[in-house]
Amino acid sequence: MANDESNFKFFHYGPSLAAAVIFIILFFATTAMHAFQMLRRRAWLMIPFFIGGCFELIGYVARAIASRQTPNWTLGPFIVNTILVLVAPALFAASIYMLLGRIILLTGGEPYSVVRRRWLTKVFVGGDVLSFLMQSSGGGIMAGKTKKAIDLGQNIVVGGLVVQILFFGFFLVVAAIFHLRIHRSPTAESRDVPWKRHINILYAASILILIRSIFRVVEYRQGNDGYLLGHEVFLYIFDAVLMLGVMVLFNLVHPSEISTLLRRGNVLGQSSQLNSITNVHENAKGDRGEV
Repeated sequence: MANDESNFKFFHYGPSLAAAVIFIILFFATTAMHAFQMLRRRAWLMIPFFIGGCFELIGYVARAIASRQTPNWTLGPFIVNTILVLVAPALFAASIYMLLGRIILLTGGEPYSVVRRRWLTKVFVGGDVLSFLMQSSGGGIMAGKTKKAIDLGQNIVVGGLVVQILFFGFFLVVAAIFHLRIHRSPTAESRDVPWKRHINILYAASILILIRSIFRVVEYRQGNDGYLLGHEVFLYIFDAVLMLGVMVLFNLVHPSEISTLLRRGNVLGQSSQLNSITNVHENAKGDRGEV
């Protein structure tokens, strides 16, 4: 751990320009695809997810800039890279939480959820916002470059990551209980919609984010002079690759299908309701002998 500002270093290695550029290209490609998929099918629940992709992209652009400054790094690229890459998964999580609510609504499975659907998004997104704020503020405090600021910032970041892990763990339990119950006793709605592949992707993405968050907790608990922070390869293996995997998974099985099916169901429901009102009106006219 740095003892004072004079021996503080932004990086304990020269950041790789090649690695940063590779992930700039990859995150740009998947984020651009998410923008297209979201806008084409009006899947607005993916807005936080898309913003998270933009954060990853900008974060690695900043890292590439920092790599060109070695060893005379400046604060700007370092703090942009640190904070945006750190908090992006919290935005991915927000869309994942909303996705489960949409799946429950689509399948008519609210009786099978241990958390009422109306509270599901509020509870988990609320925890996600808390985690986001703690991680971003902690990352900002670490830029103070003194031992006290670094220790305080790292502790706040770790707290935010622990909040994220706890909420994500509880979320996976809620999702698994819902899945088990509706599998044992399917609803009429669940038989005709492809909800299973979406919840399986939800599980896979959630596990990747959990692994990444656990890595980050260990990394920050080791301190600024720890082994993980001192070796760049771990950042790419346990953060960049995993978060890219999350984004690609949702490119392949995009939640826009759920949104489209929900809108179609609402239209059909409104049409059915209109037909019922019309029939009642026609029957009433017939009873009064009107022509």
